[in-house]
Amino acid sequence: MSQGSVSTHSEWAVELDDVRKSFGKTEIIRGASLQVKQGERVAIIGPNGAGKSTLFNLISGRFGLSSGQIRLHGERIDGLRPFEISRKGLARSFQVSNLFTKLSVFENIRCAVLWSMGYRYVFWRFLSDLHDANDRAEEVMKMIKLDKKRDIAAVNLTYAEQRALEVGITIAGGASVVLLDEPTAGMSKSETSRFIQLIREVTVGKTLLTVEHDMGVVFGLADKIAVLVYGEVIAFDTPDAVRANARVQEAYLGSILADQQAAGH
Repeated sequence: MSQGSVSTHSEWAVELDDVRKSFGKTEIIRGASLQVKQGERVAIIGPNGAGKSTLFNLISGRFGLSSGQIRLHGERIDGLRPFEISRKGLARSFQVSNLFTKLSVFENIRCAVLWSMGYRYVFWRFLSDLHDANDRAEEVMKMIKLDKKRDIAAVNLTYAEQRALEVGITIAGGASVVLLDEPTAGMSKSETSRFIQLIREVTVGKTLLTVEHDMGVVFGLADKIAVLVYGEVIAFDTPDAVRANARVQEAYLGSILADQQAAGH
């Protein structure tokens, strides 16, 4: 797909314009539109099957659009491959762990840094001599508070530490837009609370889009919430406004909040 002209709305970090995605005859994303400002933290919520992960895959280039447009900082990115989008400043994590389990914390982060710096696979260079990459890896380790686990293999970290490492890998390249797919899934309440604070710290000055089912995380982290139901964005507003939205309550949020209250969350 040819790339269009640059948007005049420079304040938008991410723009979705009537985005649609079908698999065969089944339409998953049905005309989703969204405009996310630079530096905003946006949570995408919705019932199972609403298309949240599909939307992330479209934004990050893993899936191609059926129609519509996606812009990153005003530049069309639909039709680009994931690594090309990544080079333009967008990085994402995944629901499923994406670590090199036998490598240390430092080595996992350095792999991400090397890729972002364009070193690729240059076997005749000593990694210890790549001071810029090593310094950046050390910096990221401190940001995610795993510097004391520097030489521990990823497989030997706790689950929460592995998730923190995944966030570190995601931000290692210095992306300005970060996509986190269910970052707190499987964590205890105390781990979740600490992780929310970590996400806040490492995304300062960045634009954050996150898919999250835990409403405590959503309301504690997001500046705005986008509600996706049957492949459409039915609301996009502040947490308080979304909580009070009658259409959202009817379609999704009321039942979720009721379930969580019943469970004692």
